[in-house]
Amino acid sequence: MSAASQTNDAGKASRALTIGRLARSADVGVETVRHYTRLKLLAAPKERVGAYRVYPTHTVARIRFIKRAQELGFTLKEIAGLLALEDGRDRAAVRKIAGARLAQIEQRLADLQAMAGHLRHLLHECEHAHGRVRCPIIQAIAEGPPAGPGQPGY
Repeated sequence: MSAASQTNDAGKASRALTIGRLARSADVGVETVRHYTRLKLLAAPKERVGAYRVYPTHTVARIRFIKRAQELGFTLKEIAGLLALEDGRDRAAVRKIAGARLAQIEQRLADLQAMAGHLRHLLHECEHAHGRVRCPIIQAIAEGPPAGPGQPGY
């Protein structure tokens, strides 16, 4: 290898990350980086330093964006949509994605509130059902229809 080639590789290495270094820097696993690459959330590395493919250092920020979006409840498909709009110019499209996610979260919260109310009622029944042979909680689970989102008792 020529001296010029070695110098060029050293320069690339200082501003690029192997998959392992990228994963550690972004606090994710190597398989997460591979998964995001397969889903095209991350660009496949094009550059090489020696035998290693390397990612640009700005990829760390992109992974952190993905992880923060997941923490807000966005799916990877929704995150792909947000990343396509990451320049922030099409705010209406970003609001549409975020608004849809918010509506889903609010529906899930309503479902959880209903579940809590049903369980609270069953706990009260269990506490005050002294003469019954069977626990009202066990009976409701065993005999009741399966409760799901939007159904009574959910």
